[in-house]
Amino acid sequence: MSSKASFLRMYGALAVLAGLACMTGCSGFFPPLSSGSGSGSGTTTGNFVYVASSFTSTSSGTSSVYSITGFAIGSAALTAISGATESLLFAPQTLAVTPTNSYLYVAGSGVIYGYAINATTGALTQVLTATSGQALANANMVSMVVSPDGKWLLGLDVNQSAVVIDEFGIDTSTGLLTLEAGATQALTSGATIVASNLAISPKGDYLAASLGTGGLVDFTFATGTGLVTPAGQLTALTSSSADQAAVFDSTSSTLYVAVSGTNAGVYPYTIGSGGALTQVSGAPFSLGTGDTIPGPASILIDKTGKYLYVGNRTAGSISGFSIATGGVLTALSGSPYVAGTTVTALGYDSTGDYLLSTASGGSPDLEMFSFDATTAGKLDTSTTASTGDPTEPAGAVAIALTH
Repeated sequence: MSSKASFLRMYGALAVLAGLACMTGCSGFFPPLSSGSGSGSGTTTGNFVYVASSFTSTSSGTSSVYSITGFAIGSAALTAISGATESLLFAPQTLAVTPTNSYLYVAGSGVIYGYAINATTGALTQVLTATSGQALANANMVSMVVSPDGKWLLGLDVNQSAVVIDEFGIDTSTGLLTLEAGATQALTSGATIVASNLAISPKGDYLAASLGTGGLVDFTFATGTGLVTPAGQLTALTSSSADQAAVFDSTSSTLYVAVSGTNAGVYPYTIGSGGALTQVSGAPFSLGTGDTIPGPASILIDKTGKYLYVGNRTAGSISGFSIATGGVLTALSGSPYVAGTTVTALGYDSTGDYLLSTASGGSPDLEMFSFDATTAGKLDTSTTASTGDPTEPAGAVAIALTH
């Protein structure tokens, strides 16, 4: 088995990113809302989930439909939110909610939109600029996060010639964005960059950019100044391996990387001084569906810090693990759990009682899992929902939840 234990320290120059041309205009088609089997009761104020959908049809006369749909999360219930369906003029790639639940940001195809979130109802009101209207900023990001202090919006750019971290300062009173320095880092291996995921540690001290066949680059981050500094690079295991997503534990002591292709599985790394990474013994930890086919696309740790879950895009499943001392993983009973067709993203709700997943192939678009009462960490389907697009599947590509 190939190893990623070697770690190359790299430093690069910070760069101010040039924006693309501004996009303005009015929203168009507003699809009707529909909810899952558990909808209509038991909602919890302030506990919301938002799903970005990107449906494209080849049928004659049918154009692309891009939208955001919001749901209130209750006891085994997903209730469509009135005033939380927004149509978009661009194909969305990623969503992020600020730590105070004040703003939702959506990015893709060269532009970023922002929405103020009503704390009681979850309804969305678009944040507009005085000059460019709907476009708060220009960047072509595939994944984005908000820093724990709520001051910085950071995204992994789709740039294929270098690893580019787009960065914007957030005006917490208005939701408007200001372009910051970010970071640019070339890969020493010369590998092809296929940008897929950006993760930030809960303490805000590290970023990890998953680059597909390009491996992974981690950065140190200073929340006080917004300084992003390249720290090191993990090369892909083999030419047919790809680093798809990563997640930090709550103490910034371990980074977990989901890998597809040859030698697929989850690879934990302990984080040392300056971001140095050391692979945990026993890796990879199997996803449990035949390590060449799961196609992991997303990864998260639950609120207790005891369990880790991986969304397997190709297999349409979720693999679950318990986390032991030192980052060692053990597969949970019943893992992997059946999910929607082509799982795209995972998230957990503000109570920590539910895990939610989206699937671009539908069956369903949005699924909510509860944690089994007798078997620790096991996932049980609680309810499902359609994102509201009249044509299913709606192409659910991203998810964001209030905290």
